[in-house]
Amino acid sequence: MNILLDARESGTTTGRYIDKLIEHLSNIKTDHRFIILCKPNRLEFFNKIAPEYSKVVTDVKDFSFQEQIELNKIIRAIEPDLVHFGIVQQPIRYKGKSVTTMHDLTTLRFNNPDKNYLVFKFKQLIYRYVNIIVARKSKYIITPSEFVKKDIHKFAKINNSKIIVTYEAADLVKEKPLAAKDLVGKKFIMYVGRPTPHKNLKRLIQAHQEIIKINPDLYLSLSGKIDANYQDIKNWIEKKKFKNIVFTGFVNEQELKWLYQNTEAYVFPSLSEGFGLPGIEAMVHGAPVISSNATCLPEIYGDAATYFNPKDVSEIATRISEVIASPKLREQLIKKGYSQAKKYSWKKMAEETLKVYDRAL
Repeated sequence: MNILLDARESGTTTGRYIDKLIEHLSNIKTDHRFIILCKPNRLEFFNKIAPEYSKVVTDVKDFSFQEQIELNKIIRAIEPDLVHFGIVQQPIRYKGKSVTTMHDLTTLRFNNPDKNYLVFKFKQLIYRYVNIIVARKSKYIITPSEFVKKDIHKFAKINNSKIIVTYEAADLVKEKPLAAKDLVGKKFIMYVGRPTPHKNLKRLIQAHQEIIKINPDLYLSLSGKIDANYQDIKNWIEKKKFKNIVFTGFVNEQELKWLYQNTEAYVFPSLSEGFGLPGIEAMVHGAPVISSNATCLPEIYGDAATYFNPKDVSEIATRISEVIASPKLREQLIKKGYSQAKKYSWKKMAEETLKVYDRAL
């Protein structure tokens, strides 16, 4: 059978899923023929990791009218027996067999202050409609956690039997770590990721400021591309005159490895996640994890993290203080983290996804 893999999100945070899926699918022997649909700037990447797969290049913009019309024509011209859409954004009028990965429903529940409010609300309304249509028309829905499975079942009112959970995973960075120069010689806790409102960074920052009243040498490292949301947080910090906060900006894998290996703890204060990949990445590299107890995170991290109510600044500060003050607790979390991370495998995820294709066909 001809299976088309929609990899237009390749190279983004969300697109890491489809990148890893294709990388590991290409190592599995199967009679199916795969075609990758990708953006022009990712063609070289896919030629490297999956040279035997056919590629179709498109620059159709996500979540646009062009996506609904032009992308539908492109897919129909390919005549696939099955399409795997790695994201919800897709031509809703496409009538062929499809499988869709729905990562979570976070975008439906939180605003983005970086966007025009009225425009964002209008798009959010359309996105809600698209999620429902896609959930109902797809042969199967793939989710990264049981939490998201239950969430989509309730939201879209579809049968549980058509929602399949395939857990994601994290890779050990093999290259040598590269020090973050602003943090060398400093004691720090860290967060890496996007700064959108549901990530709950302001409460983490407030908790850190409570901690340094007693532990004045502790720094908070915030890593991620400095976009408008991060700039708003920087402005807020300056206005409040908060101390001991380092914005590293974007970090490559070697720098991220150094941060994980040298941090007192990785703190994940998020209000909503579909899988919570950064916490598993931290565990793989030996960082103790302190996490929000929201949505899927207890399911994914199990007993390998210590948890807090993400809306309670005092509780966040208490959990962080407990971990950094206790070498024994840190070692326990690190040891459990290594074991927990081993439960997840991109290879296993790819094998399970291939079974979903077979069921859909």
